[in-house]
Amino acid sequence: MPRARPSRLASLTARLTTGARAAALTLSLTASRLLACDIALVLAMDVSGSVDAYEYGLQTQGIALALHDPAITEALLSGRVALSLLQWSGAEEQSVALPWQRLHEPADIRAASARIATLPRAFAGGNTAVGAAIAAASDLFDQTPDCRNWVIDVSGDGDENDGNTVGHERRTAHRRGIVINGLAIEGMGTAEAISNFYRRWVVTPGGFVITAQQHRDFARAIRVKLLRELIAPMAQNPAAPPTPHPAQTLQLAAQLTSLPEISVPTAAP
Repeated sequence: MPRARPSRLASLTARLTTGARAAALTLSLTASRLLACDIALVLAMDVSGSVDAYEYGLQTQGIALALHDPAITEALLSGRVALSLLQWSGAEEQSVALPWQRLHEPADIRAASARIATLPRAFAGGNTAVGAAIAAASDLFDQTPDCRNWVIDVSGDGDENDGNTVGHERRTAHRRGIVINGLAIEGMGTAEAISNFYRRWVVTPGGFVITAQQHRDFARAIRVKLLRELIAPMAQNPAAPPTPHPAQTLQLAAQLTSLPEISVPTAAP
């Protein structure tokens, strides 16, 4: 009896199975390459009217010096960090002063520190719209879908007096999986008023507030804050592979759709 020839359907199914396996492998490898960042950190710095030129310099110099701290440098490099800096003031006043920087080498950190130390001030004399600052900072994470942790570091010396959207924007950020921490700069006679505002309205559940006693204490406070932000996420689960938030998964999927299609040969007649 002659051996039965495989049907066209069986032959096509075999080719499709092979193609699907190849596609799955390609997608897996691509996702691994895309998920190459542990922490994306936005430093959202208050430059409203309550911050004079001297105090502005204390903030930029404080951040620049903190990046040179050996413990912070080590955390930045081992954590595969992406860093950005946003200056903010009133409801319509937000400016990305430092676009995303991938800090892979000590030279990357030195370059970022030098840029921050000499940043021109984006606004002066404006109001204080903390909610609008959170919204602008949250939008920046659209550019970092490969980072496992999204963190906004909001620093400021006053409560919200413009826009009045801080509660809404905090809830929106929290739903996206964004962590918001605060650096509250107290003034003469404010006691804990600014810190309490940040605890109640600004930070997300699980976030924290560091208090600076006036602007001259900013350098110490930002160092403490950065160490806590950078080391804690890695200490909790240092060996785990990056797991994106749901929003990140959608962005990764959109990027993966740009891969070339795998052609399936037509079965021979």
